[in-house]
Amino acid sequence: MRVFITGGTGLIGSAVVTELLTHGHTVLALARSDASAAAAGAAGAETLRGGLADLDVLRAGAAQADGVIHLAFSHDFSSAEAVARAVAEENAAVAALGEELAGSDRPFVTVSGTPYAEGRPSTEADPLSTDGLVGGRSRGVLAVLDLASRGVRSTAIRLPRTVHNEGKGGFAGLLTDIARQTGVSGYPGDGTQRWPAVHALDAAVLFRLALEEAPAGTAWHAVADEGDAVRDIAGVIGRRLGLPVQAVPAETYGPLGAIFATDQPSSSAHTREALGWKPTHPSLLEDLENLRP
Repeated sequence: MRVFITGGTGLIGSAVVTELLTHGHTVLALARSDASAAAAGAAGAETLRGGLADLDVLRAGAAQADGVIHLAFSHDFSSAEAVARAVAEENAAVAALGEELAGSDRPFVTVSGTPYAEGRPSTEADPLSTDGLVGGRSRGVLAVLDLASRGVRSTAIRLPRTVHNEGKGGFAGLLTDIARQTGVSGYPGDGTQRWPAVHALDAAVLFRLALEEAPAGTAWHAVADEGDAVRDIAGVIGRRLGLPVQAVPAETYGPLGAIFATDQPSSSAHTREALGWKPTHPSLLEDLENLRP
């Protein structure tokens, strides 16, 4: 299958590109910069120059592909306004991709976060919240899934709060970055709130399986670790970086503070059973041992 991918040189996307190529697919990767084009080319992908805002380029990429995987997103969390701009850009992009794919029965795999379920791990049957800071992103994902009624084999991979590789990535990666900047490995609240996680290489396998096999209109959970206490995550970060570990104000995390303070474990039992997905790579706490001061 010839696959057009956005975000193909990021932590997750680069793993997905390798997974696809290893399993006999060819890849056309959207590349916003010379560095991204070089990285995608070195991995074995063809490149198409442009960014998420270049809707005609996105349509052209989808037009010459047998399937599409969308991963690109602006990770500017400096303010609520910056997040809103990123969500609006992404939603316009996936709408353009969807229009190009309509009526073709080709697969379109998009991405969201795992949902919140009060008092228990969320499951694939739980709805995404369309409220709050990233609620607009959920509405975009739901619009993609609705393309199932328009002849698109659309599916969504719900990623946990941390997708990691070599100790980097996700919410845990943000904790690490802030710890390096402030000299304290902090956590919001009492630190008992749980965050789910998955290794990027395991997530990549699920993206491939969804592209190849998932029925239209379905959502899947790329969750390997159901939920680690944030205090435990911060503890490993502090030990590896030689920094004190302590609670810090939620404001430390800017517009993400309220999300960081929420208990949000998640399950992937249905995904594992239905698609035969079996995570095999290190857990988050194991992977954080790769951190160096």
